[in-house]
Amino acid sequence: MTNRERILAVLRGEPCDCLPYVPRLDLWYKSNKIRGTLPDKYCNATLTEIVDELGVGYHSIVPDFLDFTDPLDEVDRALGIYRLRTLPYRTVLRGIKRNISYEGDYTTVEYLTPKGNVRTKVLYDESMRQAGITITHVVEHAIKSVEDYEAVAYIFENAVVEPTYDRYLVAKEEVGDRGVAVAFVSLAGSPMHLIQRELMDYTLFFYELHDHPAELRRLADRIGTYFKRVFNVVAQSPADVVLYGANYDAKITWPPFFQEYITPSLATAADILHAQGKFLLTHTDGENKGLLSAYVDSKIDIADSICPSPMTSLSLREVREAFDSKITIWGGIPSISVLENTMNDQEFEAYMEDLLIQAGKGDHLILSIADTTPPNAKFSRIQRIAELARDFGPIKP
Repeated sequence: MTNRERILAVLRGEPCDCLPYVPRLDLWYKSNKIRGTLPDKYCNATLTEIVDELGVGYHSIVPDFLDFTDPLDEVDRALGIYRLRTLPYRTVLRGIKRNISYEGDYTTVEYLTPKGNVRTKVLYDESMRQAGITITHVVEHAIKSVEDYEAVAYIFENAVVEPTYDRYLVAKEEVGDRGVAVAFVSLAGSPMHLIQRELMDYTLFFYELHDHPAELRRLADRIGTYFKRVFNVVAQSPADVVLYGANYDAKITWPPFFQEYITPSLATAADILHAQGKFLLTHTDGENKGLLSAYVDSKIDIADSICPSPMTSLSLREVREAFDSKITIWGGIPSISVLENTMNDQEFEAYMEDLLIQAGKGDHLILSIADTTPPNAKFSRIQRIAELARDFGPIKP
């Protein structure tokens, strides 16, 4: 079987010749490439060549956020709007003007709308480049107070969503049989989640949720019209798997909040995608205690970057029992396990032995290092996990 066939078989609950292993190596590769610290054998290799040599799947879920063709493609990042090759759609802003300025590592964008003006600022500096990070950091959010709601709502209500299937197919062809080219939609799993994680400072969001709940819900509803247009396009795309939502945590997106403001949006997206034979993936890399039942209610197919204890409070066994074969886990290996300063070789071997016992039959499980393989990972451990996955044996759900 190819790695693509293995991944799709696991998602469908079908037999597989071995346990799929699809480590996320992009940040590890970029950081070590920049620092000149790739393993000697691979000092001049591409990431694809390394993946092929290891015989593992190519991880194509979280995109390279610098993978655009025009510098203007990234200027709306602080609104949660991306224009990347792995997106099967493109957002065009109508009815506004933008003033864009660059100062060192900072990019500032002022949006002039008939409902008022808002401003954002993002940072991308050398330390981020050295770490292999590709997404910019928002240092000034679009919404500073309730007075900014109308302008932001106007931007999203008037945004046009265009299909870019040909562009996505190029990315899909590049991945080929090495894996599944996941179509990226949004790091936010709902309009309210977009407001929380992108459009406002976290502290301000909690005050606004208390002080202006009705206005905040109205803003989320208006942004929701944009997401409906996005999914009308994405549902007809050639993608097999779609990423919608990321970076939940039991404290930031606490269970009642998740159930009220994120679960309905994920479930609606799931229904739309399932009707077209597609799978919904959401990026669940935080502390998930109390959230597992909400994920099941959300009808998602894949919980990406599940990170078990000791980095979080839940074991892999507990997550698998809660999902009960309804959701496929993509992840399962905490990143500290591949670092020598947190586990020695003996501890690593013991940890992996126990982890694979917790994996049970191995059904609905795609091994990966969650959230990502750290730059200082011991390369031999990445190789060792590949051996263990192959030796796990056939998967018979």
